[in-house]
Amino acid sequence: MFFLNGILFGAWAARVPAFVETFALDHGALGRLLLCLALGAILSFPLAGRLSDRIGADRASRAIGVYYALCLPLIALAPTTGWLALALLLFGAGHGAMDVAMNGWAAEVERQVKRPIMSAFHAMWSLGAGIGALSGGGAVALGLGPLAHFGLVALVFGALTLGLAMVPWESQRSAAKGPGFALPSRSLMVVGFVAFCSSLGEGAMADWSAVFLTQIAQTDEASAALGYTVYSAAMFAARLTAGHAIARLGPVTTARIAGLFAFAGLVVALVGQTLATGLVGFGLLGLGYSVVIPLAFTRAANDRDTPQGRAIAGVATLGYGGMVLGPAVIGGIGHAFSLPVAFWLIALLALGITTFAASLRPDGGK
Repeated sequence: MFFLNGILFGAWAARVPAFVETFALDHGALGRLLLCLALGAILSFPLAGRLSDRIGADRASRAIGVYYALCLPLIALAPTTGWLALALLLFGAGHGAMDVAMNGWAAEVERQVKRPIMSAFHAMWSLGAGIGALSGGGAVALGLGPLAHFGLVALVFGALTLGLAMVPWESQRSAAKGPGFALPSRSLMVVGFVAFCSSLGEGAMADWSAVFLTQIAQTDEASAALGYTVYSAAMFAARLTAGHAIARLGPVTTARIAGLFAFAGLVVALVGQTLATGLVGFGLLGLGYSVVIPLAFTRAANDRDTPQGRAIAGVATLGYGGMVLGPAVIGGIGHAFSLPVAFWLIALLALGITTFAASLRPDGGK
């Protein structure tokens, strides 16, 4: 499920420049369209949390995965910017809802094995996102348009991953009632902010890394797709081994180091403004952002006072809300000032991860 979510999102991210060219979008127009994706995700978070608590995170993950895969080709079918906005709203809803459900399922597995393996599940998301981005470069080289590209990715990988996900599992369920819209509880609010600092940068990488390399580093579209691929590959490698670091250093120290890595990566990319420095910087960003979201969701899923689905949805409202709101914010700032100025804002938020890392300490932990 993590792989499927990643490859669908990565395929979209790699083809953003094609939509910019087709619809003649400036930074502001692209930012407004991406805001529709953000809105869809934010609206889906509380609904997905309730669904996961009611029917189980495993069943919710599979059902939402089908919907999400079907939404990807719809983006390429949009004939106007208005229809594109609607398609992105639906796609964002699938992305956000699936994030909540599959993280709840992963938290249940982590509790059962009694080891910090949440980052390994997120590694599969990174692998999928990297392959999705790489498929974009391959599709451009082969002359495939977004519709053919998106249709193949959704059909082939959707069928494969959903088939593999049909494993026996009994998720926990909760009939607890509460408000429909799930902001984090007070104890999780700072956790959500740390997740926001990371996920806003992640969203920028997904939707603006290729644009950064084409417009700032002056590379072609095929080469620009390498930016998100390198970023995702670095994140994947770090997440595979992060469990050892978390077990040895603890979640707080690990998150503090991660924030410094992310800040350094943005500095390298912004100062160099070449393809080479961009790839190095994006690689450092991947290392830095790799552990933050997994740590935030582990903390939320094990909160003492809130049902799992609702807790994850609450943190996701700020956390992954940043991932989908971030591109729209970057677009607005880039339009008003410049794209580098917008990326410097992400660098400052990366330092916020280091500053507030103590909030990721488990309940009652040291």
